[in-house]
Amino acid sequence: MNRPVLFSTPFIERLPLIPERPLVRYGTTAALCILAAWLRWELDAAFPPGYPYLTFFPAVILSSFLFGPRPGIMAAVICGFFAWYLFIPPRFGLALDYKSLVSLAFYTGVVAVDIALVHLMQRFNARLHLAQEEVRLLAEERGVLAERTELLFQELQHRVGNNLQMIGAVLSLQLRGLEEPTARRAIANAAGRLQVIGRIQRQLYRPDGELVPLDRFVHDLSGQVMDSSGREDIACKVAVEPGIVLRPDAAVPVALILSEAMANALEHGLAARDSGLIRIDVRRQSEGIAFSVEDDGAGLAPDFEPDHAESIGLRISRVLSRQLEARLTLENLPCDSGRSGAKMTLHLPPSRFAEAE
Repeated sequence: MNRPVLFSTPFIERLPLIPERPLVRYGTTAALCILAAWLRWELDAAFPPGYPYLTFFPAVILSSFLFGPRPGIMAAVICGFFAWYLFIPPRFGLALDYKSLVSLAFYTGVVAVDIALVHLMQRFNARLHLAQEEVRLLAEERGVLAERTELLFQELQHRVGNNLQMIGAVLSLQLRGLEEPTARRAIANAAGRLQVIGRIQRQLYRPDGELVPLDRFVHDLSGQVMDSSGREDIACKVAVEPGIVLRPDAAVPVALILSEAMANALEHGLAARDSGLIRIDVRRQSEGIAFSVEDDGAGLAPDFEPDHAESIGLRISRVLSRQLEARLTLENLPCDSGRSGAKMTLHLPPSRFAEAE
């Protein structure tokens, strides 16, 4: 339950009080003046001669402070009259001699300065309160705008991802009307790449540049590639060293390189096998992070040269690795490892990842 404004707003920010009730303000001011006169009368014997305004100054200042400059001026006039009539000799008279005029001039100057200072303080407080309110409203508007911007950004990313996947689906439909094997393979590869990019676009990009946890990223990506391949006879094992996050600008290139490596393992190394295994390993090294994808298939042909290969997927991987300032290698597993098959390794520099907080 919200508290009333009267108690939730600092007292000094609500001055002058009750501006909408002038009768109460001026009535209270008059009461303060009468109280000041009564106190001065009761304490008259305790005061030394020459202090006719001693209790009236607080009444003027308090009236100005609580109710504003006009009630303060009214209090100054009433208190000045009480002091002049009751406590400036001759008492109960309105003397106009030199001493009385000097005393009244002194009183007028003091109360004028007091009222002016209180008024300036209240104007400053009012401006400060207005500025604080404007800042608060601006912060709220920025918060709402930031929230809306984030929602719009996420919606845009989802729509871009959906559109990319839709284009991939349209390309897949075009395969039904093609008979030429090379054209079918090219369109199928293009459709698969578009769908990979679309999934990453929807899942990984954030308006605040949020870093991508690498273990989740690789597990999700490998699962999607295996699901889309339809090869239930092929197992995929993923081992990612924890505590590493991938920067968003590296997400799509790394995803495409890894998916191309898995696609090559499925389509070439394990194509003629009714069972097999793909291993994905990601670990820290002294010069950065090493992504490796290996299979236990037939391996690379003896005359295969990765730098001169005409495969579209491999050429795309080389271009993306240069974009990442990374190093890409493709080789057969060593004979002394006791395993057969091929291995792709992407050596990613430190600028493309960060340590998890």
